[in-house]
Amino acid sequence: MRVTQQMLFDRYVFNLNTSLTELMDLNVKAQTQKRINKPSDDPTGMTRILDHRDTLRSLEQYNENISTAKGWLGSADESLMQVSTILTRAKELAEQVATGTVDANNREQVSYEMRSLFEQLIGLANSDFEGKSIFAGHKVNDPAFKEIMWLTTNDEDFGTNADFTVNGSASSTVLVQYFDTTGASAVGDPMNLSDPNLGIRYSLDGGDTWQNDASITGGTLSLPQSGTSVTFANDPEIKVNHQTDPSVSDGTWMWIRPSVQYMGDDDDPPPQVDAMGPGSNQIKPSASGSFLDKNVTVRIDNTSDVTMDQEIHYSYSMDGGINWVTGNVAPADATADNAVLSVANGGILTLSNAGSNVLQPGQQYVIRPRSAAIKLDVSSSEQVQVNSVGKDIFGGIYMDPDNILASNGSIVPLSSMSGSRVFHDANGSKMGLTIQGDDEVSQNLFEVMGNLVAFAETNNQTGCQQSLANLKKVQEHLMNSVAEIGGRENRLAVSKGILDGLKLNEDSLISSIEDADVSELMTQLAQQQIVYESVLRSTSMIMQLNLGKFI
Repeated sequence: MRVTQQMLFDRYVFNLNTSLTELMDLNVKAQTQKRINKPSDDPTGMTRILDHRDTLRSLEQYNENISTAKGWLGSADESLMQVSTILTRAKELAEQVATGTVDANNREQVSYEMRSLFEQLIGLANSDFEGKSIFAGHKVNDPAFKEIMWLTTNDEDFGTNADFTVNGSASSTVLVQYFDTTGASAVGDPMNLSDPNLGIRYSLDGGDTWQNDASITGGTLSLPQSGTSVTFANDPEIKVNHQTDPSVSDGTWMWIRPSVQYMGDDDDPPPQVDAMGPGSNQIKPSASGSFLDKNVTVRIDNTSDVTMDQEIHYSYSMDGGINWVTGNVAPADATADNAVLSVANGGILTLSNAGSNVLQPGQQYVIRPRSAAIKLDVSSSEQVQVNSVGKDIFGGIYMDPDNILASNGSIVPLSSMSGSRVFHDANGSKMGLTIQGDDEVSQNLFEVMGNLVAFAETNNQTGCQQSLANLKKVQEHLMNSVAEIGGRENRLAVSKGILDGLKLNEDSLISSIEDADVSELMTQLAQQQIVYESVLRSTSMIMQLNLGKFI
């Protein structure tokens, strides 16, 4: 076979390009100091590297979540410490006004600072992080609390039985008394609010002067010069005061004073239950126990209709019906009008007769626990809650969202029928009570501070003494909340340490796969440089190209 100049030229160019390519690859590796720079360098190794890099990206996201969580929890921690500082000052002032060594003027002077502290507490309870409320549950776009007016009385029966709505607002406490205009009733005798002989007087300056232009019309107590009124939904009894001497304290007194309404959401039990399927409108479902913060769907799996006292087969799903836990059985019993089904996490679904005790195949019940927690993933298996339910820390007045749902879209005004004082028993007083009414020691910061402001402004030493005792309980409860948030911050610190260790391990694994041996690489680079130069030299010597060789 004849070897032509063209064949020689092609072979020399091929060798030259091959040497140059290998030299450039080694230069790239020398520059990056990595053995694998593209999939063709090591396909298997590149696959492992990409898997580890994906893990690193997850760890980086967890680190970002931890940073965000630190911001939320740090803001909450700082706000609560400031609240504790204000409460310490409030206790100092309460100790002053609770003693008999100060007079009405002194209590009035102190009340100005107390009201200022009250406003500061509202501001701290509405603290936010990056524009998001940290004490409002899921309702992060609006303030957690707003200032309102509420009632306190020294008459426990009146405070428990009266249903009321406070309208308007006032810059100082409004003190109200009731008396018999005929003088026929003795001090302390009962009288209904609707009695035409009922007289009303009120004071805007702590009892120094009294106004007599109040009236009750259609259940609404009008106090023209105060800027407030009170609407009573029923006709409760009061105890009459002395007709001419307002200082006699045996009758019913009423303080219209500041308080705060919680506007966020909660995670209070019990969960809501929605019923679906044939005949489910005649079954009353209710849930109790622990359902965490996930919706749970329960399905009746019997092949035919069963009554509640028969064996019931059912399944439940915790992911919206994608996966089902089957084979659950509620054994037959002698209870014909309700059935109890156990669900994961300690939850219980109770089905009761509301027109029928028959359960039909395919009926489903969706259990919806209330959830207010915002949780961030800090690892593949761990979450940390970054927000808080403000009412569980600060108290105030709270309207249950079920009352709003029951109104079918109608506006529900805040009243003793739609809202209540946080931390108080459902059968307890709807109003705050002075110590004469034997009110329980309260953890409700805003109610205690609202009462303290009212008692200082109206020169009520006994009420100030009660508020001082309650402030100590409030601060204990607050510090428990600080400790709980501190515990979450400590979890973040531990999680951060774990993530740092995992990241170091992943970096080491990637390095072991893709990093080059520098000394070996430098040797290969020098050798390839010699090869390339040799190819150039030999080519230039052999390929003496001229036109004569082609003739």
